[in-house]
Amino acid sequence: MVFIHDTEISLRAAAALVNTLPETDIDGIDRLVTQADFDAYLREYPYTGTFRRDDQELTAVRANRPRLLALWNVGRDSAVPLVNAMLRDGHALPQLVIHDEFDWHIHATEPDVPLSVRMLVESAMAFVDVIRSDQWDRVRICDADDCKSVYIDFSKNRSKRYCDTGNCGNRMNVNAYRRRRAQRTA
Repeated sequence: MVFIHDTEISLRAAAALVNTLPETDIDGIDRLVTQADFDAYLREYPYTGTFRRDDQELTAVRANRPRLLALWNVGRDSAVPLVNAMLRDGHALPQLVIHDEFDWHIHATEPDVPLSVRMLVESAMAFVDVIRSDQWDRVRICDADDCKSVYIDFSKNRSKRYCDTGNCGNRMNVNAYRRRRAQRTA
């Protein structure tokens, strides 16, 4: 395991949220438009605390996406002011908590703070771990020619090159195989 469990979950959730943006989607589609889209996201990446499940909450969560995407477009040192701004805007006050099936972990906001703020602060706290552990080279954008999806490379040897959103690794391997085969028959 590269990061502790709650950090990895928050990083995966942040990447998935960013990948709902049309500019990161392989088909250029906004994948977080309706409440059903949001419900599907929350089923895969659950959060604790208060939920409103209304259009205002959805709009606020959608507004987090460009701020998070910015983290994938800068280096480690340039990410620090972005992360600090997220923590400051969320009035983060990290505290150890234990609940449900989770062992001790950090919550940096109260459970009744708006969901969009909790999501942004949890993402920022996860990126604090990435920065502090000098693992920024794991913050990546897909290497596929036609994809701009983001991901975190959790592999031990830091060898992951493609996202998991569009079957990119398989698609690029098939393309390379076809090119090699065409060169042999030409």
